[in-house]
Amino acid sequence: MSSTAAGIAADVVRLLTVRGETVAVAESLTGGLVAAELTAVPGASKAFRGSVTAYATELKHRMLGVDAGLLAGRGAVDPQVAAQMAAGVREALGADWGIATTGVAGPDPQDGQPVGTVFVALDGPVGPGSGSAGGGKVRPLRLNGDRAEIRMESVRSVLALLLTELASEQTGNERAQDTEQNGGF
Repeated sequence: MSSTAAGIAADVVRLLTVRGETVAVAESLTGGLVAAELTAVPGASKAFRGSVTAYATELKHRMLGVDAGLLAGRGAVDPQVAAQMAAGVREALGADWGIATTGVAGPDPQDGQPVGTVFVALDGPVGPGSGSAGGGKVRPLRLNGDRAEIRMESVRSVLALLLTELASEQTGNERAQDTEQNGGF
């Protein structure tokens, strides 16, 4: 598997396509870059549902259903905001998976958070047959570099978070199938 954003996006699209699953993206600081990486992959239309670039804080509430009290109390750069963005875009766009980015790319701090503070999140299938522990995951990041570097590392990180989840599920499903085929041993 690749470590570049483009390579990770290709792996994500491939795994989602094989599984017959879809992804939707909610972006803030990345401003559409995650969606651009996914849609640059040939055949992405089989797995990519769409995206919401909710750059303005009030759009996170209005378009993605992020709790208004949470936004007012903590601001947009918060792990719970990232989790609610991922869940909100998954629901709004009818996808199996939702991924989200929120953070501070600079040049100035935002919501009391320093430049380089980023949260990436995913929300996925839950329950029997999904192969997933389910629900959501949030990964906090402290990134260095200029605005462009922080944004691109955020793209790579959210795609890697989804790829890791998909790959671990794939491995878990293969183990379960092997166990069934070998009489439970």
